[in-house]
Amino acid sequence: MNNAIEIKNLVKKYETSFKLGELTLNIPSGYIIGLIGENGAGKTTLIKSILNILHIDRGSIKIFDKDYKKEESLIKEDIGVVLDNSFFPEILLVKDIDSVMKSIYKQWDTELFYNYLNDFDIDKDKQIKALSEGMRKKLEIATALSHHPKLLILDEPTSGLDPVVRQDILNVFQKFVSDDKHTILLSTHITSDLEHIADKIVFIDEGQIILEDTRDNIMDNFGIIKCDEKTFKNIEPSDIVKFIKNKYDYEVLMKDMAKMKKKYANYIIDKITLENLMILMIKGENI
Repeated sequence: MNNAIEIKNLVKKYETSFKLGELTLNIPSGYIIGLIGENGAGKTTLIKSILNILHIDRGSIKIFDKDYKKEESLIKEDIGVVLDNSFFPEILLVKDIDSVMKSIYKQWDTELFYNYLNDFDIDKDKQIKALSEGMRKKLEIATALSHHPKLLILDEPTSGLDPVVRQDILNVFQKFVSDDKHTILLSTHITSDLEHIADKIVFIDEGQIILEDTRDNIMDNFGIIKCDEKTFKNIEPSDIVKFIKNKYDYEVLMKDMAKMKKKYANYIIDKITLENLMILMIKGENI
């Protein structure tokens, strides 16, 4: 399987105590990769490092087997980007984007751009500053898709969108990767979106990858028991990944659900959500 992105031994240090890495990560072509973690975990630093917006201290990053630092002019044609709070000057009209992007991308497709404007119900004659947050986000996505990229790198692409529009955008993303030649790296706090479309989840905490697996494996392998103190004390410590003690009960994260359901047949083990997983992995205690 070919990789769209290959990251080896990546380290990015800041003057503060935060450090990203050392990270090694392969993102295969044809997949939607969900990048999760709390604010400040390192998701945006990773994305900006991949895009050569930030200078890394150590390691290597290849996109389509090319070093972005050395071959940026070749690679940028194949990457569509949506970064949180980063877009065109607000004074521009929507239709002005077409002229601007024509001068940047050889593969820019005016017809496709206007098709997306139509599909997303965006008025081409409006100034960007007159658009709602949700409409701006749709415009960013339309722009990212309209030069026929092979790779989409998206930071909070569905923030500010209502559930119906979000679903429409997720359908666009799924269609984008349906030929197995296109790839999406998607960082989002709306973890329910990833439960619907992600093939693989990469979970970053304090600059480190703490979990990397397929969505199906994660959703099938992890579970939660909510129980009283007596039940909690009957669970073998080796079966507890993390736990949170609330005022009236315990939340216990477990894995290897096929085994756990046999071992604790009298207990109710709920299916995990990515949000549950994040909270327990970050806030939970070790036994």
